[in-house]
Amino acid sequence: MRNLRLDLCYDGTRYRGWQRLPGREDTIQGKLETCLTRILGEQIEVSGSGRTDAGVHARGQVANFHCESKQPCGEILENLRRYLPEDIGIYSCKDVSSRFHARLNAREKTYCYRIWNSKLPCVFERRYVTVLPEALDVGAMERAAGQLVGEHDFSAFCGNAKMKKSTVRLLRSITINREGEELVLRFTGNGFLQNMVRILTGTLIEVGRGQRKAESIPDLFGGKRGSAGFLAPAQGLCLEEVVY
Repeated sequence: MRNLRLDLCYDGTRYRGWQRLPGREDTIQGKLETCLTRILGEQIEVSGSGRTDAGVHARGQVANFHCESKQPCGEILENLRRYLPEDIGIYSCKDVSSRFHARLNAREKTYCYRIWNSKLPCVFERRYVTVLPEALDVGAMERAAGQLVGEHDFSAFCGNAKMKKSTVRLLRSITINREGEELVLRFTGNGFLQNMVRILTGTLIEVGRGQRKAESIPDLFGGKRGSAGFLAPAQGLCLEEVVY
């Protein structure tokens, strides 16, 4: 039994997220599995490094799957590029150790959130940014980000109210940079809860708007979902990198 790794990217605009859904064909995992099953002539199940939400994009997603087929990786890659829709791209396909698992072996992930922070029209990037034309206090947002970095109980930043596993995560860094008309936030950590990056972003935006104090961030750790910020829109978020 072979174990193959896929490195891929996708525009999540028209998809219901990564995870396959019964009776639906508009998920990334579902598209990959359908395509691979057709190419290899056997039922394929794909595991991803993480489950991106509906509308969220990825530049650096990683997945793996097992198969009996002896088809060369180069041929599988060529066929995937031929049959997958144009908004899902495969960088590489290669044989890996039988012990490799895209999610369980991931040590670190980086997500990027893009905010179009300008009154200028945003026509060509509108599917990949969240438009917020009002002025934001970036200094306050940076102070709040500093409070978020570290190992904490991020229960207030989890969209799954029925989460039974630990909500403790290590957030290694948050950077906030002005890039032209955009404010670009990058989050790097050892793992992220459901909706976590979007809720972190919503909380930082509220700090930037003056709706909450940067110094109040520690009060959120271990708290209920309603105590943290709003859920930032999906289209501004992109999975950039997974490190193993």
